[in-house]
Parts: sequence; C-alpha cells; structure tokens
Amino acid sequence: MNQIKILFVCMGNICRSPTAEGVFNKLLDDLGITKQFLIDSAGTHNYHVGKSPDVRSQQTAHKRGIHLSNIRARKVSSLDFDKFDYILAMDADNYNHLLESSHNRYHHKIHLFLKFAHNCKKNNVPDPYSGDQNGFERVFDLIEDASRGFYKAITKQA
Repeated sequence: MNQIKILFVCMGNICRSPTAEGVFNKLLDDLGITKQFLIDSAGTHNYHVGKSPDVRSQQTAHKRGIHLSNIRARKVSSLDFDKFDYILAMDADNYNHLLESSHNRYHHKIHLFLKFAHNCKKNNVPDPYSGDQNGFERVFDLIEDASRGFYKAITKQA
C-alpha cells in the first residue's frame, strides 16, 4: 500500500501547521496506522526556517500529550506540490499563496483545512502568534476537529 502524504501549511510554520502535524500524527498513532502516512508541515514564508515551534504551541500540545519539539520550520518548496497527496492550508491567505505558487495540475491537492471540521463553520484557523495562550488553545481545538474530519474524509475515499 502506498503511503498517503499530507502537508499542513501556515505562514511561518511555527504555530498552526506544526500543531496540525502533531495532532494528526497522534491521531494516526492512536489508531496504530502511522506507517501508512507521511505527515509534514511547512510555511509559505521563510520567517522562521530551522526554528522549533512557538513555545506556546509546544506547551498547549504537551498538555494534550503531543510533542512538537522535533519539528523544525521550513518553507514550502516546489517539490512539495508533486510529493504530497494533500496540501492543507490553515487560512485563505496561505491557500491563495499555495495556488499562486503552484502549477494548475496541483490545485486539486490544495484545500482549506477547516473545511473538514465538523464543529466549526469558519474557513480560517486564526493565527495565534500575536495573541495570548487562549488563542493557542482555540487553535488546538479547531485543528483536532478538522483532523478528525479530514481523516474520515480521506478514509472514505480509500
């Protein structure tokens, strides 16, 4: 069986997308199917390349049994569009950036992540970077919801 390859994308790859990478990996680990997937995250901008996720993201994740400390920020590369089956943007700005920076043949792979959430009707995972700890908790809740919904959506297709 071929691995399903998923890339989570936000702007700087230190808050939302590494959180999504960690949450989705934990979901797969809990189901015992980690090896069937390749999960990664990246940013549309190179602001934080090589840095660990924001301390507040790590703290929020740690409270929920998820460790993000091994993740390092990177920028989306042109190779990612070919490599990944699904490229999930955290908000409309990053979604549009991904569309603009990729060939039309890859556009079917690019989605707004929150469209898979069941308990939220918004399209954008808010960027918690400039806010307080409550923003990180809210982002985590949204990402958990969207992760469950996305997993259900792709396993129905498989």
